[in-house]
Amino acid sequence: MPNKRLPMRQIIEVLRLHKMGLSAREIGSSVGISHSSVLEFIRRAAALGLQHPLPEGLTQDQLEAQLYPSKPRSSDQIVLPDWGVIHQELKRKHVTLDLLWREYKAIHPQGIQYSAFCEHYRKWSAKLNVSMRQQHEPGHKMFVDYAGTTIEVVDGRTGEVRAAQLFVAVLGASNYTFAEATWTQTIADWIGSHVRTLNYFGASPRCVVPDNLRSGVTKPLYFEPTLNETYADWARHYGIAILPARPFKPKDKAKVEGAVLIAERWIIAALRNERFFSLHELNRTIAQLLERLNTRAFKKLPGCRQSAFDSLDKPQMLALPSQPYEFADWQKRRVGLDYHVEVKGHYYSVPYQHAKAEVMARIGDHTVELFLRGQRIASHVRKHSQGRHTTAPEHMPINHRCIAEWTPEKFRARANKIGPRVLAVVEHQLGSRKYPEQAYRACLGILRLAQTYGVQTTEAACELALRIGSPSYTSISSILKTGKAAQQAAINLTSNLTPNSTPSSSQAALLPEHHANVRGPDYYH
Repeated sequence: MPNKRLPMRQIIEVLRLHKMGLSAREIGSSVGISHSSVLEFIRRAAALGLQHPLPEGLTQDQLEAQLYPSKPRSSDQIVLPDWGVIHQELKRKHVTLDLLWREYKAIHPQGIQYSAFCEHYRKWSAKLNVSMRQQHEPGHKMFVDYAGTTIEVVDGRTGEVRAAQLFVAVLGASNYTFAEATWTQTIADWIGSHVRTLNYFGASPRCVVPDNLRSGVTKPLYFEPTLNETYADWARHYGIAILPARPFKPKDKAKVEGAVLIAERWIIAALRNERFFSLHELNRTIAQLLERLNTRAFKKLPGCRQSAFDSLDKPQMLALPSQPYEFADWQKRRVGLDYHVEVKGHYYSVPYQHAKAEVMARIGDHTVELFLRGQRIASHVRKHSQGRHTTAPEHMPINHRCIAEWTPEKFRARANKIGPRVLAVVEHQLGSRKYPEQAYRACLGILRLAQTYGVQTTEAACELALRIGSPSYTSISSILKTGKAAQQAAINLTSNLTPNSTPSSSQAALLPEHHANVRGPDYYH
């Protein structure tokens, strides 16, 4: 098996789709890995007794340790099977690759492992270029795409002509069709059309086959297409598997290609002489044409699309969830050093241990959720203010949390307990900044000086700082370190001067040395 390790999100998705009964190829196409990797992973999970849902509390590292305990051994001499014989044996009833591999290993114990066995056969059989006629199981697949032709809509106020896109969905067994017009093919319109399609059907299929539209498939690789995260999230909400059509393989989506052709003839061509002045008006007319299309009798089969849908597809389709899907955009984000993530100009916190980590942000209309390796680590009410921060206290380190709990009122209350001069200095600090938060560190430092030098000495230092017009933490700390504050405290006790009194000669001698514009001897060391 390849040494590729699946992330927790893909592991959960493989187990969920396997429990739904999908084949390995369908699971691989939906999740974005090769079907051989799916087969090997399912075999390993079955040996460990793992199935969906996974046990609570099981982490990615613990799961990897169970699934991949050691690297597979390499063999010096490997005898490969006769792939022609393998291909012929597979045509026999109930014969599988797993059975043929076990028979091969019984003869050649040092032979290749099951994943390599499947991969070699796949590459060999691909050279045969065998074409397979598709058989559509009722209620199994829904095919979706956009028509290549647009419909013009005129703005009644400005006269501007806009081109509306035509979204088309068709069920495999009954050919039951849904169509609607949207302004764009972006992810929001793409998901919205899917939601309205399922509401129209009143049920959901087990699989959806889209073309490799950028809104649905971010990397249209041949064997491992990568789904848009929002599209995958929509599929999980409805319990659906996404099976993207392979690039340059029109047979994979022949059903929807035919439905698009019919829609262009029955809708776009039928509306060629009509003029529409709103998207709502256009969709109302499309709904009427859809009813005619779905109730039109088949030419060679009994009934119509509607009757075939009622008898074939709908009984086998899944029930819709109680709540429709709420659109949410998924974006990859990097956590900053301040353990905040920027989403649409606003900053949301995550636990500080995840600083600098890469996370996935699920951006809904009302909430923002942040995921790390498939696990949600933070959830916030969405805010639309630009440049602001939303911080959960439990996400902060203890030292940051203490600072965040400060408010201007708390600083004033603590300063008032020390004395009026300290309070005056704190008021000056809070009032001299554009935002009070910018003065918190200076205020905290001034309050802590009282714990080191005492209340009376700190009060005297603040009095001197106010007199010289420099009530800053640096000036007050310098006054305390040089002992001048102690002298001022002694003078205050003897002379009982008030803050508005004229300073004595001894006080005046104290002032110039500590003025903010005088550097002092410490500057030159």
